[in-house]
Amino acid sequence: MATASLTLISKPGCHLCDDARAVVARVMADISTSADAPEVTLDEVSILDDAELHERYAEEIPVLLINGRVHNYWRIDPTRLTSALLELS
Repeated sequence: MATASLTLISKPGCHLCDDARAVVARVMADISTSADAPEVTLDEVSILDDAELHERYAEEIPVLLINGRVHNYWRIDPTRLTSALLELS
């Protein structure tokens, strides 16, 4: 079974981060019922806790990484995320 490690880079009080978190949760729930879907894990990291992430992504949050690579930033498109995850299987 394929796996996908998602990392959501965010910060507290960010409404776009709240939106991204909801989209990611919905996509994870939706694909979890598919036999073809990879096993997906999610880790959320605040740019306030990591100076390097803050320097790199302060103007782009939220940023979503799939297996360590930037998938998208600012607004997470559920269709694009679903497609990207299903392509991993």
